[in-house]
Amino acid sequence: MSLQQYREKQVSAEEAVKIVKSGDWVDYGICLGQPIAADQALAARAGELSGVQVRGMVSMRLPAICAIPEPEKHFTWNTWHCTGVDREILRKGCGYFSPMRYSELPRFYRENITKIDAAIFQVAPMDDQGYFNFGPQGSHMKAVCDRAENIIVEVNENMPRCVGDEHAIHVSRVKYVVQGENPVLPEVKGAEPSPVDRRVAELIIDDIPNGACLQLGIGDMPAAVGALIAETDLRDLGVHTELYTDVFAELSLQGKVTGSKKSIDRFRQVYTFALGTQKLYDFMHDNPELLCRPADYTNDVQKVAQLDNFISINNAVEIDLFGQVSSESSGVRHISGTGGQLDFVTGAYLSRGGKSFICLSSTYGKNGSAKSRIVPTLPVGSIVTAPRSCTHWVVTEFGKVNLKGLSTWERAEALISIAHPDFQEELIQQAEQMNIWRNSNRI
Repeated sequence: MSLQQYREKQVSAEEAVKIVKSGDWVDYGICLGQPIAADQALAARAGELSGVQVRGMVSMRLPAICAIPEPEKHFTWNTWHCTGVDREILRKGCGYFSPMRYSELPRFYRENITKIDAAIFQVAPMDDQGYFNFGPQGSHMKAVCDRAENIIVEVNENMPRCVGDEHAIHVSRVKYVVQGENPVLPEVKGAEPSPVDRRVAELIIDDIPNGACLQLGIGDMPAAVGALIAETDLRDLGVHTELYTDVFAELSLQGKVTGSKKSIDRFRQVYTFALGTQKLYDFMHDNPELLCRPADYTNDVQKVAQLDNFISINNAVEIDLFGQVSSESSGVRHISGTGGQLDFVTGAYLSRGGKSFICLSSTYGKNGSAKSRIVPTLPVGSIVTAPRSCTHWVVTEFGKVNLKGLSTWERAEALISIAHPDFQEELIQQAEQMNIWRNSNRI
């Protein structure tokens, strides 16, 4: 019966996207699951469409609808989280950022988003029971499907089939099935850790006990921590993370990750989406040790709090002397998104023995024009990702400080102590002007 439905619903990409009309809201899903053949077919219809709103996030390829001449006349890209691709779309003037805390995204779709005319995304081939697996991006996809008027799945035989819950859609709910050209999945290979990355990682490693449960954010510094763990004797680690990467797969293959100390989801590695190399995708395929769960589970503060010794490691763009963390913009220039950072910063502190680390290099820019990432106040327009009341540990290559329980002058003193030495005197003067510095600090 399922196979019969499959055959009846199988059409070309060009035929499938004919259901999209001017003014419609279309959802492209997330990351590896964003469509390709259907996206190209929709872009080819641009001349007959206007005001089409498209949602997506963590884009790994420039959507064809944003690569056409004057795309803003036909399509608007709305992204929940920015990669370099999404930033390019925003710069082109045909896209906008949609603020959210990642743990709330499934609820957004079920309660706050009133219109999804079509959901179009890539899936793994249909199984014997008639289900299309979302692959390594459970995230919010089931919530999207629950609300979508029409669902178009684009089958990609290279998409790994991932074990989870809310991880698949049945053929009976699908409007059209498109057999794509089975493109190879995008790969992201981690860069070799810089000396600064490695120094920050060394400072954090001392605070990771055996049996800790790890969450690593996007970026070189969290990846450097993972790489350094591989060189230590740490054991019986657990994984409960938003993003699953090659680092976790490597630690698993080394036997360092067992999940035996987890109080929930024992022996399982929990994540909500994945991005890495083909080696990672092969590791994830039908792997019963991994559990892909929606973002309202993985990023739920209460779930994180139940995991003892939860260690959260995330990047930041800047932090001011009050302890406000900006990880998604520099002034009004958008870079990333809130994602799960606030969820994990909060949840880690509530975990028994848990800690969250905000990592950043002390400076950015080339030699001779370097600027401090620790600033008196965040630049006008910068978004506060983690408020000062939530910030726990902050780490640069010059040290780490715990801001919990500190007054404003103590915070200023602590943060200046891990700023680059070239900027410390200037930061002291600025702290004095803001009345958050004590002269006795110098003694």
